[in-house]
Amino acid sequence: MLKEFKEFALKGNLIDMSVAFVMGAAFTKFSGSFIEDLIMPFIAKVSSGVDFSNSYIPLSDKVQTGLAIADAKKLGPVVAWGNFITIGINFLIVAFVMFLVVKAINKLKKAEAAAPTPIPPPTVQEVLLTEIRDLLKK
Repeated sequence: MLKEFKEFALKGNLIDMSVAFVMGAAFTKFSGSFIEDLIMPFIAKVSSGVDFSNSYIPLSDKVQTGLAIADAKKLGPVVAWGNFITIGINFLIVAFVMFLVVKAINKLKKAEAAAPTPIPPPTVQEVLLTEIRDLLKK
């Protein structure tokens, strides 16, 4: 059983998947920071200073407009539409980057397939047979 587990754990696909998972987690943090720290401030500037991270619609009379989203959620239910927009933008950026990665990989695969495979030199037997054929023609 231990031997089977070792074979399973050391398969190339499992290791590749593990690396992809770790890279995906790091990319998620990177893209989140990109959205929150670089994109959303520009959107807030263009939209007259609207802070999307604290944009919500209160669904209770206890919740007052203008509170921070965390405080508003403590008082009652809210529709956090600003957070939804931020996550939507994040998704679109991640999807576009993944599209570019897959497109680049497919382009490399096509280039490899289109490249002519080198013809190996003839074997000694093939050379001898060619010489015999040529002699028989004469």
